[in-house]
Amino acid sequence: MTGSDNRRGFMRLGGAGALLAAGAALDPGRAAAQAAPQSLLRTVLDRGRLVVGTGSTNPPWHFEDDKGQLTGMDIAMARILAKGLFDDETKVDYVRQDPAARIPNITTGKVDVVIQFMTVSPARAQLVAFSRPYYVEGAGLLTVPGAKWQKYADMKTAGKQVRASVLQNVDADILVHNALPDAQVLQLDSQANVIQAIQAGRADVAVVDASTVKWLVARNAGTYTDPGYAYEAQLYSAAVRQGDPDWLLWVNTCFNVAMHGHQPEIYTAAFKQFFGEEPPVQKPGFPPY
Repeated sequence: MTGSDNRRGFMRLGGAGALLAAGAALDPGRAAAQAAPQSLLRTVLDRGRLVVGTGSTNPPWHFEDDKGQLTGMDIAMARILAKGLFDDETKVDYVRQDPAARIPNITTGKVDVVIQFMTVSPARAQLVAFSRPYYVEGAGLLTVPGAKWQKYADMKTAGKQVRASVLQNVDADILVHNALPDAQVLQLDSQANVIQAIQAGRADVAVVDASTVKWLVARNAGTYTDPGYAYEAQLYSAAVRQGDPDWLLWVNTCFNVAMHGHQPEIYTAAFKQFFGEEPPVQKPGFPPY
């Protein structure tokens, strides 16, 4: 065997071979011993179940399926963590909570992690520690097949002729006009009414979350259409208690492996199910964002 052959064999061992060796040496029980004694990582592993704070009424993020079971993209992220902790994605206890309880339930230790379409902000980061982002949310445009304008460029050109429905808010007009500067704005009191307005012909386009556009179009391709424009980007992350670097680093590692590494099954399947598209395939070489 040549020196080159030896080197290639060593590199192969350093990849799959090393992974197998590491797996044999560090099962979850032994991994617990590597965490600081006070770290939540050790506590969760010893407990044998993950406690996740989330919601139940906001598809495609967290909602009940036909059997009353929680599902959605946030739930998929929780399953990813359980799989990484216990090699069993079902070992999760969900605490259903109002969005207002997200930070209090983290800081008081009621939950191990919050995964509930939580927008990252500098102000919130003073209270909790955020994981790496798992989705970039934004505002999006939603239409119906019979709408007069189907593409964003046509709506922008139409100017004042376009009627846009949006959820009532102090900044609602600004939100609409950042995409459609001359559109007429129809502020309504609920998201359901915002969407119903385009079905009834009261509005030509609805301004809603970009993820809602993807969700509705994926599930109801003949009922809704996507004009192809999203804007006002914001980050969704999981949140954990501050002051526990072992736990935060582990959550980030688990998300990175699922989103960009060799265990993408849960993340990819959920992305396709809830948004109607597959995330980009990670290519060897430059590291991901």
